[in-house]
Amino acid sequence: MKNNGNNVDLTRPKIVAVYIRVSTDKQEVENQVLQLRAYARRSHFKVYKEYVDIISGKEDSRPAWDLLFSDAHIVLFWDLSRFSRSGTLFTLQKLQELENLGIDFISYQEPYLNTTGMFKDVVISILATVAKIERLQISERTKAGLQRARINGVQLGRPTIPSETIEEVKRLLGRGWSINRIRARVHVSVGKISEIKQMLSKKEGAVSD
Repeated sequence: MKNNGNNVDLTRPKIVAVYIRVSTDKQEVENQVLQLRAYARRSHFKVYKEYVDIISGKEDSRPAWDLLFSDAHIVLFWDLSRFSRSGTLFTLQKLQELENLGIDFISYQEPYLNTTGMFKDVVISILATVAKIERLQISERTKAGLQRARINGVQLGRPTIPSETIEEVKRLLGRGWSINRIRARVHVSVGKISEIKQMLSKKEGAVSD
């Protein structure tokens, strides 16, 4: 038996986890919950749990999201913008992670994002291709940005320490100062001072040989 409208295989009941992500609007939560519950009933899904993240601003912590990936056969969400706002690549990677875990997903507002029907392999293939394109675009944008920085004379990598500062570090090391005391004096990282110290030790060893 199938639901021809959604291409959902109903030969066995499936457990669905409903995921809702909103800002701070309680009314918006209730609207999404009612619509997604109704969809689950029409599709003969058993709602295991409703996961709600109410987030204002930046997406730093989503406790319900963290629980989502271990509890259900299917994840039902309102649309991709509510599933994640961390960028296209991150969102696609999370959808692929669901697939790798054997968890199907359905976007209520985007019927083509549905891995429970006969076009599952097509959906997964398209998502994988889009993710690959996005990775390539990010790589190209990064390369272009670095090239533009070089053209504008921006020095990439760690900033160069002036030779006068290096000589001062050497002088203070020669006087027996500790690395932390030198760092406080010349404002150079502990790692760099350690490098200079090792370099001096090697030179002294070579001279003694």
